[in-house]
Amino acid sequence: MATKKTVEKKGTGKAEGTSRGKAAAGKTKGEAQKGIMKPMSISPALAKVVGDKPLPRPEVVKKLWEYIKKNNLQDKENKRNINADENLKEVFGGKNTVSMFEMTKLVSRHLS
Repeated sequence: MATKKTVEKKGTGKAEGTSRGKAAAGKTKGEAQKGIMKPMSISPALAKVVGDKPLPRPEVVKKLWEYIKKNNLQDKENKRNINADENLKEVFGGKNTVSMFEMTKLVSRHLS
């Protein structure tokens, strides 16, 4: 009959989860945000939906989905499609319906 050996892990001297958090949290207020979390300027057409203050791209998409759900614009039969109202039609380049994948491409034209 074989016996199981237990292996003890030796501590590294670091608390779990601290290696990443400190680098991200170490930014000072004056440092500019970079990458995906950089606040973007919003076009007047998109501002009708998400507001006019600069927001990071993920926040814009989040607010856009809030608007879509609040106004019941997701297609009932095909949940991947968004039916545009007057405000979204401007953002979607005049299209009545776009897929959620196409939506992100169209929205990025309204961010700078």
